[in-house]
Amino acid sequence: MKNQTFSQSDYEDIIHLPHHVSKKHPHMSPGDRAAQFAPFAAVAGHQEKVDETAQMTAESYKETVEQAFELP
Repeated sequence: MKNQTFSQSDYEDIIHLPHHVSKKHPHMSPGDRAAQFAPFAAVAGHQEKVDETAQMTAESYKETVEQAFELP
């Protein structure tokens, strides 16, 4: 695929046209628009497993640190 560069003059015929506003569909709120692009759970239960693993790792780390600082 060849690299293409565009300049404003490439769009001179349309750049000053008014913004289209649909008569059929209501305006979407910014929050609703953002929700379309928000991350989604592709695998059910994945986040729970991630949280569980993080908790186990934190507990293990805490035990390791406590053992490292125990006095002989």
